[in-house]
Amino acid sequence: MKITTVRLPEGLLAQAKKLARQRGVTVTALVEEGLRDVVSRKRPPSKKTLPPVSSVYGTAPPDIDIANSAKLQELLDDDVILQAGLVKLR
Repeated sequence: MKITTVRLPEGLLAQAKKLARQRGVTVTALVEEGLRDVVSRKRPPSKKTLPPVSSVYGTAPPDIDIANSAKLQELLDDDVILQAGLVKLR
């Protein structure tokens, strides 16, 4: 048996204590019951979705070599790339 700390909203803890008293069990027993219930539930397989595909067409603005990753990073750090070219921020 492991000892752990669980943070609960005060209202939920108050409800749990009241229910535990009514049932004649501990709050720990209620938490264990709840966790067992959640863990034992059968979930349907999650539906995998693909990310959206870009609908943007065209080429890189002039004077940008997309094969040069260092230069691209420099441009992204220093400039804003707009549709037809570059706009200096400095």
